[in-house]
Amino acid sequence: MRKLVLLALLATVAACAPKRIPVPVVTSSPPKYPDFMAPAVPAPLAGGPSAASHERGWQLLQAGDLKNAAREFESALKTTPGFYPAEAGLGYVELAREDANAALPHFDRALERDKDHLSSLLGRGRALLVLNRESDALAAFEAALAVDPSLADLARRVEVMRFRGQQNDLNRARTAALAGRFEEAVGLYTHAIQASPESAFLYRELAAAEHQQGQNDRALEHYAKAVALEPGDAASHVQIGEILEARGDFEGAAKAFAEALVLEPDAHLEAKLEIVRARADLARLPAEYHAIEGTAQITRGELAALVGVRLASLLQTGRARDAVVITDIRNHWAASWIVTVARTGVMDPFANHGFQPGTVVRRIDLAQVVYRLLAKVAEATPRQPHPWVTARLKFPDLAPGHLAYPAASAAVASGAMTAGASNSFQPSAAVSGQDAISAIDRIAAMAPSVAARENTSR
Repeated sequence: MRKLVLLALLATVAACAPKRIPVPVVTSSPPKYPDFMAPAVPAPLAGGPSAASHERGWQLLQAGDLKNAAREFESALKTTPGFYPAEAGLGYVELAREDANAALPHFDRALERDKDHLSSLLGRGRALLVLNRESDALAAFEAALAVDPSLADLARRVEVMRFRGQQNDLNRARTAALAGRFEEAVGLYTHAIQASPESAFLYRELAAAEHQQGQNDRALEHYAKAVALEPGDAASHVQIGEILEARGDFEGAAKAFAEALVLEPDAHLEAKLEIVRARADLARLPAEYHAIEGTAQITRGELAALVGVRLASLLQTGRARDAVVITDIRNHWAASWIVTVARTGVMDPFANHGFQPGTVVRRIDLAQVVYRLLAKVAEATPRQPHPWVTARLKFPDLAPGHLAYPAASAAVASGAMTAGASNSFQPSAAVSGQDAISAIDRIAAMAPSVAARENTSR
């Protein structure tokens, strides 16, 4: 009787006890997902029931039993909530189910526990690739490669992704630049440079986009970086010169253009270099010179400076005098040009050896200077017609017998000077700075060898 009671009691207890779902037997077969990396269990988490559940879960996953695999991983997490390898396991279950959106949070939670967990980094990268987040996937794979540099297949994959990402960024950057979306282009070029920091052409194209934005300081910085990476980059030297020229830094621009010409000869750039050098020379001139254009009455010293600067090449025509004695220009700002025009015979000192640089220039005085300059033009261009030589114009206020008449007639006939009302010459009228500049401009235009340089001095 006692035996029957005991058996009945045991049966009742068994009926009330919770039923454990049996774990399917994992048969030995090739892994269904051989490219999934098994999540490693760190030493502090190894050896317990959660580790056993995790191991069974991975075996079930590789057998293709995703439902029971997920159950085992969840059991590991229920037993030990911090058992992050099981989170990675659940992520791989979702990847096997082709649900990358569901997989990503599992890998993220595992990485919150261990940022260097290799399997989680690889799984996260795979999920991001499926979601078309290539740049984020690349970051995950790069982090995995940093943890284990021996992963040769991953290293090759990373290189391919870097190249493809760089090409995509480059194509998008160029498209944005062509469409005038320069802010977007700058961002894309910057991202491409992060992937390939030694590519000179990326800095050059980034600088071009920044220049279009008006960010010229940054553009100069990046053109300089392009040149540093590729010393033979003539195009970047030219662009540096263009920016500096626009800023008025003619000396810096001339240096950049000269460096570009050494690397790649170009006739157009040579001409530009000459212009920039002339502008650099002009920029170094004293303030008194730059004020001439606005003066109402030009002086002899100022006229000498204009001729000496703007017609320097023409003054080299013919033989200069050996020595000229001038006693009153030692402290004058235009002393060097006064000596030049005196030695070339364009302007003479007076009999007492004084030049009187402060004396106001009259139209008859300017005509005589123009007349001598026209003689140099004729000497420099012997094959061209010079109709002013034989011209005999009539002026109601200047008789043909006047000593200065030939100069006045030639000056007006050549177009260097103009007559006044009723064809009057107005010999005593003061000459303004603008009038003198106009006369010199016209003379320079008659001599091609000095025309280009003169144009840069305006």
